[in-house]
Amino acid sequence: MNKSIASIILRALGFGALGGVVAFVFGRIAVEPVINRAIGYEEGRGEAQHTLDEAAGVHHHGHEGAELFTRTVQENVGLFFGMLLFGLAMGALFAVVYTVTIGRLGNLTARNLALAVSGGMFLAFYGTPFLKYPPNPPAASAEETIKERTGLYLLMVVVSIVALVAAIWLSRRLADRYGNWTANIIAGKAYIIVTVLIMLVLPNIAETPGPLLDAAGNMVFPGFPAQDLYLFRLYSFIAQALIWATIGIGFATVIERKPVDTEAAV
Repeated sequence: MNKSIASIILRALGFGALGGVVAFVFGRIAVEPVINRAIGYEEGRGEAQHTLDEAAGVHHHGHEGAELFTRTVQENVGLFFGMLLFGLAMGALFAVVYTVTIGRLGNLTARNLALAVSGGMFLAFYGTPFLKYPPNPPAASAEETIKERTGLYLLMVVVSIVALVAAIWLSRRLADRYGNWTANIIAGKAYIIVTVLIMLVLPNIAETPGPLLDAAGNMVFPGFPAQDLYLFRLYSFIAQALIWATIGIGFATVIERKPVDTEAAV
């Protein structure tokens, strides 16, 4: 590995780790309280369901095993290392994409290339799939739909990545004929059309728990709070944006101050 590529990787990993730490701080402050309320809802709903089952003569045998890690460990140590490792992984992936795209996206400066790559990866890996299959907090996903939903989400990620790569290719093909601005507009519209059509074709999954009713149709426990569902999705989006913004802006700043030999990195 030459020094230029090694420098790109180390810088990207550093800002990926920093982005993970920033996302952890935000998540610990904003997201975890929502998750705690969701867990409280799940426990309350479970107790209400158990009461209904007992009244109907349905008896449950056995009990769930104890958690391997306490909630305190999960929301502190677990969240920290989870976000740190995720940030490192995204930083490494950014380094690969950045290195591959050097000299292949027109006459972009190193700084603009870094911002374009980080923004494009955020869009393809999270932003677009989020529009079709946004994340749900605990207790807001039916267990029987988790496997299907995970598969569909990954499919949407692949579609988004392929569509973005195709849009970039189309933009470069049209640049000489129409100019960079017009070519980018055409390619952007093509990306939007393709991804929207795929979203319309892929199935929707209704999995947010509604009100729990007794045999007479009376509500004994409310549905999952819409406010918490909204906040969880909003904060999850912000956490991802923080990671990619830290990687993109941080790398762009450093690469301008201490540039690498991009020709040697290709």
